[in-house]
Amino acid sequence: MPALYLSPVTETLERLFRTYHASLVRYLQRALGDRDVAEELAQETFVRALKQGALRSERSWLFAVAANLVRDQARRDGRARRRLERYGAEQPQAAEPVPTSMERAEGAAAARAALAALADRDRDALLLQQEGMGYPEIAAALGIAVGSVGTTLSRARRRLLAAYEAQQAREEGR
Repeated sequence: MPALYLSPVTETLERLFRTYHASLVRYLQRALGDRDVAEELAQETFVRALKQGALRSERSWLFAVAANLVRDQARRDGRARRRLERYGAEQPQAAEPVPTSMERAEGAAAARAALAALADRDRDALLLQQEGMGYPEIAAALGIAVGSVGTTLSRARRRLLAAYEAQQAREEGR
């Protein structure tokens, strides 16, 4: 049987996938809270890498594209939520909906809500650092100076803590 020939582009994409897929999906899952959507957006990221061709800073480029896809997804979700709210306002009010994810811990939900409340740059900086990226890679992915990454991360941590505490206070006030 003849050996299969893989083009350099296919080999490069395969290498990118093997190297970055797991960390990219983890990043996206943390950002979105949904493994299935994270897998879909990771796939889209690699499709865009294939279309892009040569990449100078592979990891930074992939995570920057993923961050942009997260923002696009948030916009789509927001539009869908507003449509549902408009539809709900037209319908008679029903009983309280049953929670859809009983298995998620309350603390994780509050942390995810606090993370979602952050500005895009703050959230992305924290998630990229959590994925093990260094300051130069975070700077490249966010389009900021390397010297401002530390300040951005510090400010993001303070804002995350404040958002989390506010979320907890709202939960306790119910």
